[in-house]
Amino acid sequence: MFAPEKPAGWQEPGRSGVFPNMASVGDFNVLSSSIPATKVELSVSCRNLLDRDTFSKSDPICVLYTQAIGNKEWREFGRTEVIDNTLNPDFVRKFIMDYFFEERENLRFDFYDVDSKSPNLSKHDFLGQMFCTLGEIVGSQGSRLEKSIVGIPGKKCGTVIVTAEELGCCRDSVLMQFCANKLDKKDFFGKSDPFLVFHRSNEDGSFTICHKTEVVKNTLNPVWQAFKISVRALCNGDYDRTIKVEVYDWDRDGSHDFIGEFTTSYRELSRGQSQFNVYEVINPKKKGKKKKYVNSGTVTLLSFLIETEVSFLDYIKGGTQINFTVAIDFTASNGNPSQPTSLHYMNPYQLNAYGMALKAVGEIIQDYDSDKMFPALGFGARLPPDGRVSHEFALNGNPQNPYCHGIDGVMEAYYRSLKSVQLYGPTNFAPVINHVARYAASVKDGSQYFVLLIITDGVISDMAQTKESIVNASKLPMSIIIVGVGPAEFDAMEELDGDVVRISSRGKFAERDIVQFVPFRDYIDRSGNHVLSMARLAKDVLAEIPEQFLSYMRVRGIKPSPAPPPYTPPIHVLQTQI
Repeated sequence: MFAPEKPAGWQEPGRSGVFPNMASVGDFNVLSSSIPATKVELSVSCRNLLDRDTFSKSDPICVLYTQAIGNKEWREFGRTEVIDNTLNPDFVRKFIMDYFFEERENLRFDFYDVDSKSPNLSKHDFLGQMFCTLGEIVGSQGSRLEKSIVGIPGKKCGTVIVTAEELGCCRDSVLMQFCANKLDKKDFFGKSDPFLVFHRSNEDGSFTICHKTEVVKNTLNPVWQAFKISVRALCNGDYDRTIKVEVYDWDRDGSHDFIGEFTTSYRELSRGQSQFNVYEVINPKKKGKKKKYVNSGTVTLLSFLIETEVSFLDYIKGGTQINFTVAIDFTASNGNPSQPTSLHYMNPYQLNAYGMALKAVGEIIQDYDSDKMFPALGFGARLPPDGRVSHEFALNGNPQNPYCHGIDGVMEAYYRSLKSVQLYGPTNFAPVINHVARYAASVKDGSQYFVLLIITDGVISDMAQTKESIVNASKLPMSIIIVGVGPAEFDAMEELDGDVVRISSRGKFAERDIVQFVPFRDYIDRSGNHVLSMARLAKDVLAEIPEQFLSYMRVRGIKPSPAPPPYTPPIHVLQTQI
């Protein structure tokens, strides 16, 4: 592989370099305590760039911008190196970004022909630009997106190829087992009922709980079951970060008695079963009071096994398709669409509650649907010409082909339906759930996954049938997202969500949690700035999908297909300036 040529006078990037904000620098945000879902590395190549130099070829650089959620301003994220004299650059320097499935991250790649040492981009020749989202790159076949470069009228600006690769820095999980010996006796009658609580340390010295073992009853020498935890949860990938383990005696009333504690780290634990992993359990209060105090028992690591986790992205890269279906509540409880109080109000100047929810969530999910064709259904309306009530009708009026092109197509069909159907009732969810389940039941090999988005005012008539549909669907490759609009109490929707109590029907429990409910009103800010609230809405709505998806694949033992071989650009002989 040839090292990229550098222009005369080129200085290696650094704080004092010509281009100070370089691509490899991903600024760490100390204020954000959330753990990034995944880090992805973006590689950029171009083909047939414009030639702006008279006596030689262009000397291209790529500059990446990201867009702020609130004010939509473009901010520079980083720059690649400059490659001298080529119209077909394969940039060596990568962009490393945090990737959240539930957020729409808009990206802009600008290309320049570098003519001098100046870091000021206006001093260089513009070669064009490309807009996309991070999800679009990741969601492309083999996570490789090829798009035309645009921005110079009347000129063909060439193409850009962006490839995303998930960084495997922290995709391991650990299977660990512990036992203890001679723990302090805390119960008056009988022995202690011990359990362990694991905490990871934070930058500010505080601790965050990350795991609790089960309680082993009536013993001072417990052997706990092996448990699995992600390295990210245990120490956020920092092998030397302190892990604090507390030992408690379980009490029925919740006032568990503190037996003692010890500290360790991932690096220490990774030595496995050895003399290094026998820990004295110390109770600081007892230690301070009793001169002869030795310890409150010992805890021993019995086993430590590292497993590399497969991720949602592995399946997408391997070709698993995500299919989204939209279902909209057209029942009379939403109010008359000609009245401003209606959730379906046809306001010529702004989106109604349904339109806002549809647009917010739809814009995120469409990046993951390869053909961008969405079946869009309505339920609870009387249809022309005969006024029959339907609980699964095509918004575009074509039951044989209910597909709409993109979210804009769904929005168009929704507004068209509002003008032609009569809002009615009852509110039955089961028919649309069963509609999607029929498709999901026909493809159980992991090649497709189905997501149903139901937008509703939360009033439901067929609770028992809906629960049964959800329990049956929990065995299938599908998830259901319910977005509640309007001011109603959403107790029934919370029950369907099943986060607190797993949903059941006729004594059968759902095999896995497949429903996520989000009340839309929680995301409308007082200032009426819908953009911020929509971003938060989409984040919360989609946050559970990767785990629901993985739970189906794990239960079925389906491994991701290998990704297509990575794109290897042809090697170009680099022409050096004479």
